[in-house]
Amino acid sequence: MNFGAIIIGDEILSGKRKDGHLAKTIETLGARGLQLAWAHYLGDDPQLITDTLRRTFAGDDVVFSFGGIGATPDDHTRAAAARAAGVALRLHPDAEAEIRARFADNPAGVTPQRLAMGEFPEGAEIIPNPYNRIPGFSYRRHYFLPGFPEMAWPMMAWVLDSHYAHLSAPGSIAESSIIVREAGESQLIDLMNDCQKRHSGIKVFSLPRVQPERYIELGVRGEPGSVAQAMAHLKRGVSALGFPWGEPG
Repeated sequence: MNFGAIIIGDEILSGKRKDGHLAKTIETLGARGLQLAWAHYLGDDPQLITDTLRRTFAGDDVVFSFGGIGATPDDHTRAAAARAAGVALRLHPDAEAEIRARFADNPAGVTPQRLAMGEFPEGAEIIPNPYNRIPGFSYRRHYFLPGFPEMAWPMMAWVLDSHYAHLSAPGSIAESSIIVREAGESQLIDLMNDCQKRHSGIKVFSLPRVQPERYIELGVRGEPGSVAQAMAHLKRGVSALGFPWGEPG
């Protein structure tokens, strides 16, 4: 099962805010032995969001979407999800109950604008928000979360632990690498392809660096047992090619 992320907001694409969702999603999945397969950054463009969700709804991936579920004019995600699914946008009774409970001490705080934040695609389920009780929602293995990290990140963890605990396998993903000097990346391609072909359950990667010195970080990520074998393969291959190498750090 693949996991994807959609991160929405003009403020991220314009540079006004620095995104933290991508790194946190990778970290949260990784702590459970899971990996992020893809990510998309989208601006506050209703048609673009709709088209993207229409495409991802048609697949089987688990998708976390961050941002755009408020009630301001630049929040388009709820309506876009409904259009992409071909269903109506309606006030969810459980979302309404959460919003009213949030303002139990101040009923006047239950404004039409706040209730609008509980309008989700028909058939959606709510995702509880431990920060302020204004929920997110899920639809077709898509989990729509606020853009605010202090709300979104606990909600993402709740989704994984409530719905995908059976996939969780901490320690099931390992990574190892070496630092190769005096080599160009093209000189290592045959070795990398051979390693990838001979060892299942792993991905070979190379990360060239030019500052403060020139070298290539050559490594493997995947199943722990396979990673160890594949790294031994790479070390032997680099030595056979005559390039010096050492451990990172």
